[in-house]
Amino acid sequence: MTLATLKDVLDQALTRHFAVGGLVCLGWEDMRAYALAAEAEGLPVILQAGPSCRKHTPLPVLGKMFRTLAESVSVPVVAHLDHGYTLEECREALDSGFTSLMFDGSRLPLAENIAQTAQIAEMAHRAGISCEGEIGFVGYSDGETSEGTEPEDAAAFARDSGVDAMAISVGNVHLQQNHEGGLDEARIRAIEAVTDIPLVIHGGSGVPLAQRRALARGSRICKFNIGTELRMAFGTALRAALAQDPERFDRVQILSAVEPQLVTAARAALRTLGPE
Repeated sequence: MTLATLKDVLDQALTRHFAVGGLVCLGWEDMRAYALAAEAEGLPVILQAGPSCRKHTPLPVLGKMFRTLAESVSVPVVAHLDHGYTLEECREALDSGFTSLMFDGSRLPLAENIAQTAQIAEMAHRAGISCEGEIGFVGYSDGETSEGTEPEDAAAFARDSGVDAMAISVGNVHLQQNHEGGLDEARIRAIEAVTDIPLVIHGGSGVPLAQRRALARGSRICKFNIGTELRMAFGTALRAALAQDPERFDRVQILSAVEPQLVTAARAALRTLGPE
């Protein structure tokens, strides 16, 4: 088994100057494609179960799926809860075999966010797994606006929450469908100046590829969450498969036609983050 914790893979990434892909999963077909992509690239991967994934599949089932995939490849695989919003949800993920918990208290006041995140980080560490937290708020392309991470808040959060990795808001946006705009590198450097914790970018699909590559190899950003660009690749491949044979109805046949293109897209995404 190559099951790993978030700390395991991010410590290695920081030392070797690359970032790990936190690939957002929705079901078995895509998470299997991501594991195969990581194996093909020889890179670790973080398989992430976010709210959309958990909407249709219970955490105990997801934990078994992730662990089964970890057994099937030789590269490190992290079973990661993405955007856990309650202590109870995080505890269920821990009990279900996840090796990393991300508690999202970013909508809370700073002191409350630190206190609740610290409680979950302590629970995770007692169990020998990792914890990620978020300071500042990363908005959504079709809804809530972002609130940038203040360096002094980041310093307090990193010092007092006990997390192994810290997600920050530096111009990144969830669900962005293009690579326009870019991250605020001055804010990133200001945060790096006051803390040495591994940093995480949510909404990595919207980061220009050249900047994503440069920051992965030249900053303390050790994890980029990538979901939207892979969902788009899945949708494109699915439409093509259906158009090629409009009479096709069997789910297994359809998804088998989609998987190779999803593996290719995931390999490309991981390659932008890997070491030179």
